[in-house]
Amino acid sequence: MPSDQSFVDFVMDQMQGAGALAHRKMFGEYAVYCDGKVVALVCDNRLFVKPTAGGRAYIRRPVEEPPYLGAKAYFLIEDRVENRDWLRGLVQLTARELPRPKARRK
Repeated sequence: MPSDQSFVDFVMDQMQGAGALAHRKMFGEYAVYCDGKVVALVCDNRLFVKPTAGGRAYIRRPVEEPPYLGAKAYFLIEDRVENRDWLRGLVQLTARELPRPKARRK
């Protein structure tokens, strides 16, 4: 089932201050960008953050699950989505650790 726009708006609001945030609808679900990097996915009204070494240490005991069939495992963030400061910190850390996206050829 596709994610609700209201849940995506809530997640984006919780992440405010982490950096330059944006989201993009893709196949009924959403990619979340921070500073031009995809840091998370919202699928079935659940938040999945890209795994990084720093993110693993920050979360301590992450629950890992693929956001959709055939995907690699991401960190599933359920009970801490409402903790704005914690979530902002995780998103900032994740964005810092991820490489810059490759430039597209025209």
